[in-house]
Amino acid sequence: MRNTPNALMIFAAGFGTRMGALTAHQPKPMVKVAGKPLIDHTLALAAPLGLKTVVNLHYLPHILEQHLADSGVTTLTEAPDILETGGGLRNAQTQLGSGPAFTLNSDALWRGPNPLSALQAAWDSDKMDALLLLIPRENALGHKGMGDFILSKTGQITRGAGLVYSGAQIIKPELTEEINERAFSLNLVWDKLLASGRLFGLPYSGQWCDVGSPEGITRAERMLNDTPV
Repeated sequence: MRNTPNALMIFAAGFGTRMGALTAHQPKPMVKVAGKPLIDHTLALAAPLGLKTVVNLHYLPHILEQHLADSGVTTLTEAPDILETGGGLRNAQTQLGSGPAFTLNSDALWRGPNPLSALQAAWDSDKMDALLLLIPRENALGHKGMGDFILSKTGQITRGAGLVYSGAQIIKPELTEEINERAFSLNLVWDKLLASGRLFGLPYSGQWCDVGSPEGITRAERMLNDTPV
């Protein structure tokens, strides 16, 4: 089994509700920010690493299938129900191959170092079962909560107000086999890793913007243009 991740799971199987009219006729990953669909911004992060990439779909999947047809990306449509992050990752295991893999949300944008490269440089398969990329709250644009995790001096994390989970991580997908549910959140896997001390975090040095709602588009475009947000 390889120890260096060379595969990526992009979560794009939403319901098409949070963007309102913008997703009446297209899935959210096709919404444009700075003239380019969200899914293309996400794929651009993977390109320098040469990753085998899988994208899960649900709402209006044919539109994304057509858009990605010549990209070399594997698409998996979840129907009739969404499998959530944990079930979706487990469903993609055959396509991802053995060993650790990146996961990445398709509704966030980044300004700064490539988040996948940062994770790759910090990954240690011997002591980690998952490594989550975390954002200081002042750099997490559009995040309204108090944060998700507290980072220890050793790099291990616990739940609590502090750093914001970015949606980017490296994880060993086979861990999803330990969960009995068909559709489930990766939070259930993380809870097991918290108990075993094998859940780690890495702070991100740049900015991150949630683009899960219409107002997030303007916020993200300002961030990318380095204008006040």
